[in-house]
Amino acid sequence: MKNVFLVTGMTMLPLAAVHAAPEIYGKAFVTTDYSDTSVSTDNQPNRFDRVDSDNVQINSNFSRLGLRGSEALTDNTDLIYRLEYGIQIDGSGSDAFNSRDTYLGIKNKNFGELRVGRNTSVLGYAYGPMVARAYWDNLGKTIPASNNIVSALNMIDYTRKDNSILWIAPQFDTLPIDVVMQYATNEESEDRDAGIGAYVNYSSNKGIDTAIAFSRDIEANGSINVQDFVTDKNLDGRVNYGGDVIRGTMTLDIDHYVDMKAPVTLGAVYQQADYDFDGAITEKGFIASANMSLKQFAHPASLYVQYNQTDNLNGIRNNESKQIVLGGEYEFKDNIIAHAYIGQNSTDYNDPRDNARKAADIKVVAAGGGLEYLF
Repeated sequence: MKNVFLVTGMTMLPLAAVHAAPEIYGKAFVTTDYSDTSVSTDNQPNRFDRVDSDNVQINSNFSRLGLRGSEALTDNTDLIYRLEYGIQIDGSGSDAFNSRDTYLGIKNKNFGELRVGRNTSVLGYAYGPMVARAYWDNLGKTIPASNNIVSALNMIDYTRKDNSILWIAPQFDTLPIDVVMQYATNEESEDRDAGIGAYVNYSSNKGIDTAIAFSRDIEANGSINVQDFVTDKNLDGRVNYGGDVIRGTMTLDIDHYVDMKAPVTLGAVYQQADYDFDGAITEKGFIASANMSLKQFAHPASLYVQYNQTDNLNGIRNNESKQIVLGGEYEFKDNIIAHAYIGQNSTDYNDPRDNARKAADIKVVAAGGGLEYLF
C-alpha cells in the first residue's frame, strides 16, 4: 500500500510543477494624522449638534494583501485569477479583512480580458487627475457616518461591484485607446436590476490623456436617509435609489510644451451624478490638480495640490463641499514612499425639507504623513 502512495505521489509531482506559481503582493500604507473637526448648526437640534473635536489618529490607508496569477490554456489564451483583501494595518475597524478585487477570468490576445466576480467599477479606471493621498484620498464619502463621526464629504466615487463581469478590450500599438465594459447583477433585489458601465481612454504622444466613464446603478445604488443631519433615526426618511454617473478626466504634461526644470502635470475632472429618488438634484463635481516633480533631490520627489468642489452633494439641493489639499511624496526606493500633506474641507449641508435653512456647517482641517511600502 505504501508503494502505491509513493508511486502516486511521484506521478503528481511533474503535474504540479507545470502550474505557474501565484504571485503574492500587497501594500502597507500607515500614517499619523491630526484632525480638527467642527460642526455648527442653524439653531436647530440634530444628531451632530455642537460637534467640535480635535485628535491624533493612526490610519491604515487602503492597505492590502493579494494573490494573483495566470495559467496557460492555449498559445493565445490564459486563465487569470486574483484574490485581494484590504487589511487594517492599524488594527482599527471591525473587519480585519475586507474583500477587494476577487475574480476568475480568461485573457486572450485577440479578444481581450474577461473577469467574473467582484470587480472595480469603471469609474475607478478614470482616476488619473486625483493626486491627493492617504487621509485626503476621500472621494466617495457623500453622507455622514451612522456612528455620528463627522468626516470630510465629497462627490460620489467608484466602488467594487459584486456579481459583475468586466471586459477589457485588447490593446493595439497603432491605436492608443483603452476600453472597459462592465455588467453587474443586483442579487439582493427581487427584480435583480442590472448595472452597466463603460470606460474609454485616449493617450496621445503629446502628453495629453483623456478619459470618460459612465455607470448606471453601480456607484449610484443603495439607500439614503434624506433627513440626514436633521434626525438620527427616521426610517420614514430612508429611501432606496439608483442612478447614472458620468465622469470626464484630462491630464496634460506641461513638459511637452514648455521646457521646465520641474516638470508639471495638470489634471481636471468633471462629474455628474443623477440619483433617481424623488426630489433629487443632479450632483455636480469638479476637481483641478497639479503635480510637480522635483529633480534637486537624491531620490524622486514631488509636490501636488488638489482642489475639489461638489454642488448638490448626494443629490440634495444647495449642499456644497469645497476642499483644498497640499502634499508631497519622496521615494526612498520605487516601493518605499514617504508622504506628507495638509488640507481643509468645508461642507454646507442643508435641510432637505427646507433648502433655505441650513442644517449644518462642517469644517475639517487635517495634516499628517507616513510611509507606504509596496511588495
